[in-house]
Amino acid sequence: MPEALRMLSSSVTMSESPVLIVFCTCPDEPSAKAVAQRLVGDRLAACVSLLPSVVSVYRWKDQVETDNEVLLWIKTTSAAYASVETAIRSTHPYELPEIIAVESALGLPDYLQWVHDSCSASS
Repeated sequence: MPEALRMLSSSVTMSESPVLIVFCTCPDEPSAKAVAQRLVGDRLAACVSLLPSVVSVYRWKDQVETDNEVLLWIKTTSAAYASVETAIRSTHPYELPEIIAVESALGLPDYLQWVHDSCSASS
């Protein structure tokens, strides 16, 4: 086992769910901030980073669309994912919001623990 994986596995216990990064685009900064505030305020995410000025080109209802959006990077746990998805869907203005989660393979152990501690009320 590589040293980085050994350090990670020794600091985050097996009972803790993996840390996820959830990607979500919003049409503007106010809606992005509303989603972020809800997730962090409800302890569903430890942190949400807003990346402005993302240009998305996509197919919607058989039309190619181009929009300026704000990308959210949501740091949470897999145990909180279902609640994160529900909160986004109820807060987000889009009919079909982008919600894509990826599991972190590695990370600074203290940071990963902070994510777990910050989301502990939801797990």
